[in-house]
Amino acid sequence: MKVRFRPALLLAAALLLARPVEARLFDPETFTLDNGLTVVVVPNHRMPVVSHMVWYKVGAADEDPGKSGLAHLLEHLMFKGTPSVPPGMFSKIIARNGGRDNAFTTSDYTGYFQNVAADRLELVMRMEADRMANLTLDRETVETERAVVLEEWRMRVGNSPEGRLSQQMEAALFLNSPYHRPVIGWQSEIARLDRDDALAFYRRWYAPNNAVLVVAGDVDAATVRPLAEKYYGALPRRDLPPRPRLDEPPPEAARRVVLSDPRVTQPSWRRLYLAPSERAGETRLTQSLEVLAEVIGGGATSLLYQSLVINQKLAAGVSASYDPVAAGLTSFRVSATPRPGVTPDQLEAAIDREIGRIARGEIPAEEIERAKTSLRASVAYARDSLHTGAQVLGEALAVGLSVADVESWPERIGMVTPALVAEAAAQVLDPRGSVTGLLLPAEGARSPAGPAAAVPAGPASERGIQ
Repeated sequence: MKVRFRPALLLAAALLLARPVEARLFDPETFTLDNGLTVVVVPNHRMPVVSHMVWYKVGAADEDPGKSGLAHLLEHLMFKGTPSVPPGMFSKIIARNGGRDNAFTTSDYTGYFQNVAADRLELVMRMEADRMANLTLDRETVETERAVVLEEWRMRVGNSPEGRLSQQMEAALFLNSPYHRPVIGWQSEIARLDRDDALAFYRRWYAPNNAVLVVAGDVDAATVRPLAEKYYGALPRRDLPPRPRLDEPPPEAARRVVLSDPRVTQPSWRRLYLAPSERAGETRLTQSLEVLAEVIGGGATSLLYQSLVINQKLAAGVSASYDPVAAGLTSFRVSATPRPGVTPDQLEAAIDREIGRIARGEIPAEEIERAKTSLRASVAYARDSLHTGAQVLGEALAVGLSVADVESWPERIGMVTPALVAEAAAQVLDPRGSVTGLLLPAEGARSPAGPAAAVPAGPASERGIQ
């Protein structure tokens, strides 16, 4: 399975949720089976294909202490067979029928999807329902797949300075929340996971009443309902444990993470700010924060890009992003790369000046409207996409939002004003709630930006795998 850290797709999907063109985004049809499975159907008849997705309301934040990486390991193991589908055959059967499949794990949810021709929907529904209840695992299979995950860890974290820094920054940002655990897990804890751990996690969380089925494409509810009843409806519901999302203590001190590595040739700078989500904290600020991210770092016309890249010529690139779809608190992110000859300290000082100005509300009203127009223009692509509607709705429902929340988001974005953006910036872009990360060449090495200054070692971050 292909995996990557904190999906760019999910970040894009979260932004698409808020793009305001009309009162309705995807106009889905919904129903709930007697066993508690939520079913969402997103008709899109442009092509005779469907995207079938099952979202489980469980992720890395639901693991027991000492068992980090278990949700992701189980995602791998879900492809290892049932009594009716031999090990390794799930994806081969999908491919033989002209489709493709994949899976992903984040802190809050785990998802599985297949994109196939519309007349193959029954096949994938039967196979996905089968592994919801009938997964079989032996110790050798688990040990083999655990070795695969450890190799993945080495590739994406152990041998990646960027991955190590990201992982350490997340751990420093979330002091109390289970989000401080990396989705892929800590290496030493992954190495201890076994068959009993995997089966216990599977039996605890993988149940129809803890899942959302989203089917998008050349279908309607009249087609999907009898198939869902036939294949998923017979599966028993289970008692579910609580999902703790602990509060964060009020931040009182900015944190700094510095990682030096001989493989780094170009320094980079990044910052995370603790931020509310649609489910935690000052939720009324979330749409304003989405607009703020677009205003300050949403491309070549954004404030930071124009100031740091075009005018001051201090940065080779700069960006900002914000993902509001989480069960707990989330983060607002800013990152930049210095131009050759510019030190990270010089770049950081300039960024601090710009962010201070933004936090004081010094954003022209026309920039707010430009950002809202940019977001608005992207919604047409979201509606045309086979996969995006299923992705957006599934992600939202998996963290506890509703279809109505998704459908009403354009209206909420349309109500964002310069005063609201200024308030959001003042509250969230507070250094006390931030973690600043520097990725530098090892001491003594040189980069296009010049010699790296000697800095003390510090903690290092990451948040979601697909």
